[in-house]
Amino acid sequence: MAADLQGKRVAILAADGVERVELEQPREVLDRAGAQTEVLSIHDGEIKARKNDLDEAGTFTVDGLVADASVGDYDALLLPGGTVNPDQLRVDEGAVSFVRDFVESGKPVAAICHGPWTLIEAGVAIGRTLTSYPSIRTDLRNAGANVVDQDVVVDKNLITSRSPEDLPAFSEAIVSQLAGTTTKEEEKS
Repeated sequence: MAADLQGKRVAILAADGVERVELEQPREVLDRAGAQTEVLSIHDGEIKARKNDLDEAGTFTVDGLVADASVGDYDALLLPGGTVNPDQLRVDEGAVSFVRDFVESGKPVAAICHGPWTLIEAGVAIGRTLTSYPSIRTDLRNAGANVVDQDVVVDKNLITSRSPEDLPAFSEAIVSQLAGTTTKEEEKS
């Protein structure tokens, strides 16, 4: 994964309850590749992270509010999971609009674990091939997605993964997509 992402900006949209490793590990990979990452949220200050949804896992500093953010300011969007995090985001009109606009822009959008819940709320899952944590696959099917059980799925500009165990493949797919090096085999037509 020797991509140079200098000059690329990645928004990480998260709220309280974010699964720490699902924000932290892709962020570290993106930062090492030269991208600039920023945590956007629905409130300022800090967001509370979790480990396995149950245990407190510290906090992340919020760099900006999603209500003040513009899709044009970023090259990619990361939607980490945790059950509480996307559940909060999908009831925030500004967060849902931001996700919808990002997907419609054609720029890479990566969602892991329960992160695709926000894609459902934004109305952008229909007709797309996606994966997720097993417990939300029925939600994805009901939203019109073609659901598969793979470590990472790239469907045009959407990148999805199932769980923290898939983070290496997920992070690599994000970097590849952002660098424009995704192969035709990785990308669905």
